[in-house]
Amino acid sequence: MKGLRSASPALLWLLPFVVVFTAFQLAPLAWVAISAFRVDEGWGLGHFHEIAASPFFRQAIGRSLEISLISSLLGLAIAGLTCHSLAHTRGPLRRWMVAFTNMTSNFAGVPLAFAFIILMGANGVLTLALQRLGIIEDFNLYSKAGLIIIYTWFQIPLGVLLLFPALAGLRTEWQEAASLLGAGRLAYWRHIGLPVLWPALLGTLTILIANAMGAYATVYALVNTSYNLMTIRIANLVSGDLFLQPNLASALALILVLLLAMVTLIQQWLLRRSYHVAER
Repeated sequence: MKGLRSASPALLWLLPFVVVFTAFQLAPLAWVAISAFRVDEGWGLGHFHEIAASPFFRQAIGRSLEISLISSLLGLAIAGLTCHSLAHTRGPLRRWMVAFTNMTSNFAGVPLAFAFIILMGANGVLTLALQRLGIIEDFNLYSKAGLIIIYTWFQIPLGVLLLFPALAGLRTEWQEAASLLGAGRLAYWRHIGLPVLWPALLGTLTILIANAMGAYATVYALVNTSYNLMTIRIANLVSGDLFLQPNLASALALILVLLLAMVTLIQQWLLRRSYHVAER
């Protein structure tokens, strides 16, 4: 009783967070889950059957997964190399790069799409320069390749912010001890560096996939509705004048949530498997 009384002030401080989290996270998620099963004749799986039977919706799900996975892997690789360089950099340059990464991580949405149109659009500065140099003949920013580039761009700063503490935590003494025992650079990263970074790499990859799957403003400003993605389809179903279907949009949104949950479960399974192998 005494412990509960002493902890009550701390619990009161958590009350605003609980209220906000319930109002803006749990309540909308519960509404989406309930609406997804609401059909004209009552309740059922009609919306999910419609999504499964529609090549249009299946294409949206497949394209979203493909672009999210490719951009997340590319962003993770580039962020990993950047963090490795930052971890071995000292002085003002390191602080400037971290501050620049913090700033660019918030540069997304419509401004990012507009910047890429100026830079890599049909008449973009970089596109015209590469064409005059003979490096490329044509480039379509509004295609899958263009979307992967712009997705990868806003994945990199987030990946750097998430991975940098883990890479900075690698001690130089570990590599020195490994080299004294005859291990080369590749052996060090295979047996020491990557196993230590494995949880951080998987966690970062999961967050990047979720970040890409839920992206809307940037891709909408870039291609409007001309490219079929899950977020575009959900927005059209809840904002269209002629084809307003909020319950179908809820079903598609619930599938998106389930896909992200599946990615998280796979990540947790891989982590448990890696720990199991390490213990053996």
